[in-house]
Order: sequence, then structure tokens, then C-alpha cells
Amino acid sequence: MRLDKYLADMSLGTRSEVKELIRKGKITVNGKTVKDASLQIKESDSVACEGQEVSYVECEYYLLNKPKGYICALEDKRHPVIMELIRSRRKDLVPVGRLDLDTEGAILLTNDGQLNHFLLSPKNHVPKTYYAETDKPIPEEAPELFEKGLDLGDFTSAPARLKILGENKAELTIHEGKFHQVKRMFEKVGCTVTCLRRLRFGELTLDGLQTGEFRSLTEEEIKTLKKDQPSD
Repeated sequence: MRLDKYLADMSLGTRSEVKELIRKGKITVNGKTVKDASLQIKESDSVACEGQEVSYVECEYYLLNKPKGYICALEDKRHPVIMELIRSRRKDLVPVGRLDLDTEGAILLTNDGQLNHFLLSPKNHVPKTYYAETDKPIPEEAPELFEKGLDLGDFTSAPARLKILGENKAELTIHEGKFHQVKRMFEKVGCTVTCLRRLRFGELTLDGLQTGEFRSLTEEEIKTLKKDQPSD
């Protein structure tokens, strides 16, 4: 890999910015100052910027407990974005799917594009569990209707599991993630969602994560997410 790409991937700046760092002699490889941006870096090489080691990470995986008021985007002019809550060495981190502005809870972020695509495909049946509160009592027949699938106009929802926790509280597990899907499903049975929190994404839960906090996935969690992913 070229030195300038190595540095840019690790968020030291744009290609032109890291080339300027190299030109000014701020980059060393194996302890020696280098000024050739095209220098090929091997896995065994030690790269540093102004004396600080820059270790290369190909893929990163984070779980964030998203707060309300943040949108799942890389940038936005009106609202804060979840990327502001993550400290990452990679510049190409993206959220896996999205949660609405007023929805909180579990969201995965990674730069592993292949895994991102796999997790978002409905055919792979990755479960997502939500806690919801509604403005009206949830009908007794709602679990059966959710299990059969609901005609939402532009699509019919796949079978989903609804567990009623109280008059206007429930847990819902779906395997899709279409625009406003959860809210639309409750509206179909006569309820408006007033509070929505994603509790689980696949096998990942929010245990130990306060609102706005994030953590890296463990090696075991990454393996679990990838266990059914086709190999190249």
C-alpha cells in the first residue's frame, strides 16, 4: 500500500494533506524520515507521524447506543450526526442501516462493506429487537397480525414477533429495516409510537452502554456476525 493512502486511511488527512506532511519530513518509516508519498508500506513496517506511531487497521466495528436527536449520516446541516460520537482511526466508517432522529438504541458502525451488505439484506434474517411505547392500547390481536405480515402499501412486512409488555408497551423483533417500518407497523393496528428504542441488533445488546456511549466489538462478536456470511 502507498504511504499516502496508508496515512489517509488512518484519518491523518486527505491525500493532499498527508502528502504535505510527508514533504515536510514529519513521517518516518522504520525510524527513518521519508519524503516519497508513493513508498510501498509492508505489514511489518513501523510508520510514525511526528514520533507518534500510526498503526494500520483494515476494518473497525463499533456498537453505539444512539441518543435521540442524532441522525444516522456522515454529515448534516440541521442536526448532529452519530459520527460525532465515535472516535475511530478509519475515515470510511459508516452506520449499518439507520435509526430515525427520534429513535434511540443499538446501531452498528463499520467500514466492512461486505458485512454491511450482508447484515442489511432481509434474506439473511438478521433479527432486530425494539422496545416501543404507543399512544393507545395495543390491540390483543396485534401479535397474530404482526406474525402474519402487514400490508403497508408499498410492501408487506415479513413475519415479525410482537410481545405485549403492557397496555401500551411492547417488544418487536423484525428481520427487515425499511423506512419508518416499525412505526408504520404499529400505525397499521391503530397505534402511534411515542417512544422507540432498539435493544438488539443480531446478537449485539446494549448491556453496559449508556446513551451516547460506544464500544468496539470483541473478536467473538465479529465472528458471530460473520458466521453465516458467504466466504469469497
